[in-house]
Amino acid sequence: MQTNIELKEFLRSRRDRLSADETVAVGAGPRRVPGLRREEVARLAGVSVDYYARLEQGRNLNVSDEVIAAVGRALRLDDVEHAHLARLVRRDRIRGRCPGTVQRVRHSVRTLLRSLDTAGCPAFVFGRRMDVLAGNRLGAALVTDFDTRPRRDRNMLRYVFLDPAAQTLYTDWDDVARESVAILRLDAGRHPDDPLLTELVDDLAARSPEFRRWWAAADVRERSHGTKSYHHPLVGDLTVDYECLTLPADPDQTLCVYTPRPGSPSADAIRLLAGLTIAPSGLS
Repeated sequence: MQTNIELKEFLRSRRDRLSADETVAVGAGPRRVPGLRREEVARLAGVSVDYYARLEQGRNLNVSDEVIAAVGRALRLDDVEHAHLARLVRRDRIRGRCPGTVQRVRHSVRTLLRSLDTAGCPAFVFGRRMDVLAGNRLGAALVTDFDTRPRRDRNMLRYVFLDPAAQTLYTDWDDVARESVAILRLDAGRHPDDPLLTELVDDLAARSPEFRRWWAAADVRERSHGTKSYHHPLVGDLTVDYECLTLPADPDQTLCVYTPRPGSPSADAIRLLAGLTIAPSGLS
């Protein structure tokens, strides 16, 4: 995956989502693009049209922090999008950091995962490309047991888009799937030369029209916190909050912990799920 293509697609998609009526649009005549023209973004950012055109084409430019900030303001980027733009522009600084090493989860993190079973909290450790590196028993019971899958398939994107069970498990599958694609897009900006990510994107694009559509949108999102709702085949409907924490020993590993609200029907459902799927010794 070439970073200049990522940059072109990202900037074009951010232009397309803006309405000329919502900005200080310039120029006249019929509009041939759904959003802002290049010259309008250039005027709003205070740079020449030629300079912005070369930037959007991903050509080698010595782009200052001030210009990146100005383009970000013109395109109304949020903090995550602004950081993503900076990484894409400065591709030469991150090239050569291809993540070819196998990621391993530390023993102490696995112990923490087991302790979260006792607390009644499903949990997973995600790595690059949303690979599922580890999970506890309650996480396997809530979503799926990734350890039983071939290593290539231990990936949340492959599960969400290619396993029919995912579409019935998530009550808001469209939102979950779209968010997962945006997280993967962000990872692509961090690791532009990752051949396994390129392989994953190509495979999903060939097999899922929904993935192709949402990948083309070029949205980016940081994995952080929120809620997820499930229609579980064993315990019915439940909703959990989740918090995702970057592990300090490896910034490419994220611990995500899912917690039901205390005293809620979802908490009762999680306790029932634990009783149905986890042996008593697994909770000690």
